[in-house]
Amino acid sequence: MPEEDSKGEVRLSSSASAGGGGHLKYLVLRTTVNQEVNVALMLESIASSVKESGLYSIIVPPEIKGYIILEARGLHVVNRLIRDIKHVKGSAIGSLKEEEVERLIKVVSPIEKLKPGDIVEVVSGPFKGLKARVLSVDTQKNVVTVRMLEASYSMEAALPGDDVRPIKRK
Repeated sequence: MPEEDSKGEVRLSSSASAGGGGHLKYLVLRTTVNQEVNVALMLESIASSVKESGLYSIIVPPEIKGYIILEARGLHVVNRLIRDIKHVKGSAIGSLKEEEVERLIKVVSPIEKLKPGDIVEVVSGPFKGLKARVLSVDTQKNVVTVRMLEASYSMEAALPGDDVRPIKRK
């Protein structure tokens, strides 16, 4: 049975990955936009039905639409498995290094992307709907200090990072 973790990675059962041997590659597969999970599930189904499929993991990067990453023994393995899958666009293209794959699937908190000077919208709490300028960001405490732009006087507030949504970068 496949196991999906918080990063969106689907791992095949241990019996599928026990084949071992050979050099593994991370291959990029182009799919129809918003059909990445469907293609991943179809691939998992096909790979688990084949005895020695050579496909070890399927990664659906959360930030990249229209692409999935496959860890496989080689390009020939992927091309054999994707033969009749509906939402696959062409054959497997290119390969990635392990460091690049890790960078793609790393989950980044929205608060880490905020910088002083950015314009945000308050999405919950007493200031809901107001626009504000970020003054400081404390990632340790998950707190953003903002100055309300639409208030009649200069008002600063320290808000939880989950209460703001970025609108415009500095």
